[in-house]
Amino acid sequence: MLKIGIVGLPNVGKSTLFNALTHACVPMENYPFCTIDPSIGVVGVPDKRLDKLAALSQSERTIPAAIEFVDIAGLVKGASEGEGLGNQFLSNIRETDAILQMVRFFDDPDITHVHGDVDPVRDIEIINLELVLSDREQVAKRREKLVRDIRAGLKEAVTEDAALIKIEQTLNEGKLARNAPLTPEEEKLVKPLNLLTMKPILYAFNGKSGGHNLDENKDGRAERAYDYVKSLGSEYVHVDARTEHELHDVAEGDKEAFRQELGVQVEGLTELIRGAYTTLGLVTFFTTGPKESRAWTTRSGSTAPEAGAAIHNDFKDKFIRAEVICWNTLLEDGSWSAARDKGDIKTEGKEYVVRDGDVMVFLHS
Repeated sequence: MLKIGIVGLPNVGKSTLFNALTHACVPMENYPFCTIDPSIGVVGVPDKRLDKLAALSQSERTIPAAIEFVDIAGLVKGASEGEGLGNQFLSNIRETDAILQMVRFFDDPDITHVHGDVDPVRDIEIINLELVLSDREQVAKRREKLVRDIRAGLKEAVTEDAALIKIEQTLNEGKLARNAPLTPEEEKLVKPLNLLTMKPILYAFNGKSGGHNLDENKDGRAERAYDYVKSLGSEYVHVDARTEHELHDVAEGDKEAFRQELGVQVEGLTELIRGAYTTLGLVTFFTTGPKESRAWTTRSGSTAPEAGAAIHNDFKDKFIRAEVICWNTLLEDGSWSAARDKGDIKTEGKEYVVRDGDVMVFLHS
């Protein structure tokens, strides 16, 4: 299951977004929203393609892909040194696959900003610096543990330490660890450290309906934020956490009208989830039938056996072939048998690269 940690300064909408996400969970038996603890929630990923496939197959169950979101308390300057229990909070997201950084993107004198004014670039720099400082501490601790093995002449320890020196130098420059010039072997050795700044970061610019959003103010702050995120090699999405939270109690058919009434142009949660998939380089494929229609997640570029491992390890090791059709072609054909008769179902081997939206049947020994 994909895991994403939500970080940001205090009072920028993290918890509001978390509540909106966890309330937006689609109804399902297997992945009901569950609070593992007050700051961890499992959310079903809304996907209209899956709903249509389930209707076509008259499936008894519909199981979307799932994302685990981890919300931590607002970070402040000095978090990496324990200010505001920062280290304790940061440790909660070391096991995640990616980081979602919430950034306030509106002016409102009635909502206090911890630094007085709204400056997205400064806010991003503060949070990233705390992540960098926390990673620097992790690297220093690890290097201390390697001393004995290095003295003993263990080659792997020497190689790992060389990688950590590169990372340390990068962090000392205030840069994210993923900018360190590591070889593939070095990346593999340092991966168990779960460094925060080695993870992909998606930035969510949190606007406010009726507020003075920075992308509307035309005072340069929005453009500087966009350029800065791009300079970091990251992606950004727009979201209105408060509106998305309020939409929880609105009937599905009325949500679009509600958004238009408030002047909210984007489906924030959908954009956020798409952004997360893009940031992590993920695609979705489907299995469908009378008993169950289900969405699965795999890395972009995965071969059919690698994607099959998301369902069961045997599908990778004992893969023979896969039957594949694009989801909309299957819908147009009306049934699996009709698609087979038309020749739209293709038989693919081990080298086939799975595409987003594929509907697949795996055959294994």
